[in-house]
Amino acid sequence: MTFIMLEHLKHIGNIMRGYKVFSGTASKEFAQEVCQNLDVPLSKAEIKKFSDGEISVQISESVRGRDVFIVQSTGAPSNDNLMELLIMTDALRRSSASSITAVVPYYGYARQDRKAAPRVPITARLVADMYETAGIDRVITMDLHAGQIQGFFDIPVDNLYGAIAFQDYIKTKNFANPVIASPDIGGVARARYFAKNLGLEMVIVDKRREKANESEVMNIIGDVEGKDVIMIDDMVDTAGTMVKAAAALKANGATSVMACATHPVLSGKAYENLDKGDLDELITTNTLTCKQHKSIKVLSVAPLFAEVIRRVYHNESVNSLFA
Repeated sequence: MTFIMLEHLKHIGNIMRGYKVFSGTASKEFAQEVCQNLDVPLSKAEIKKFSDGEISVQISESVRGRDVFIVQSTGAPSNDNLMELLIMTDALRRSSASSITAVVPYYGYARQDRKAAPRVPITARLVADMYETAGIDRVITMDLHAGQIQGFFDIPVDNLYGAIAFQDYIKTKNFANPVIASPDIGGVARARYFAKNLGLEMVIVDKRREKANESEVMNIIGDVEGKDVIMIDDMVDTAGTMVKAAAALKANGATSVMACATHPVLSGKAYENLDKGDLDELITTNTLTCKQHKSIKVLSVAPLFAEVIRRVYHNESVNSLFA
């Protein structure tokens, strides 16, 4: 009985303590939408730069004893946004925040997640160490480039599935003969999860990558003749892979090719590639900000992140959202 009373008092204490949501400069609009869904105000922090480019942060309200969530994607400019997140964490830790959760819709530096060649870094692990050293207690992110990156952390990591944002939209398309495609062998698990949820078959685009940001499509594993192909990936960077995959799929008889990619990195010649390529539509989310384009449809995942924040704060299951 005593234990139950103590747990009840602890729960009441958590509710009374409350939480606050802050944002870095990279995700201000996203954080505001998250807060609207949570019905809480976006807390204030002053973020500036010294004349030499160093980042200056001052938390503008008390966080003593509060659970704090920092919303900040670490996309381009990756170095600035990453340092901003770490400096904000340090400021909040020194201001006696009870806990600090980094809400990182897009986890930068994730593509170097293993020793793929001699004398190369594992930046995904390096950044994880930086998060923990700064004082982050938990990470909420979406579609890590590789699932094993969660194992680089010694703190809890909630890796949300971006596929949940695409399913309803795809159903509205009323495709006559849809099929899910993975644009490479590495994305098979992600595509299989998506295909299972929608009850569809799956094909694979087999490619050989000669160097970073360039790829050569080899062949299609599976039948796409007369089908509406839906490619699933975690990100779209230069869009080279997707455009070449779309060309290969249509060369093999696909009626249409849509791509769903959670993170719109869209660097280099991405928009030029989209203009010239055979991709009919690119569906992405607002984990990163991208320019408007005739073939790009952006879906918001801010409501999903808001619900996860609420569940984390109240110690409720996050996994049940995706079951």
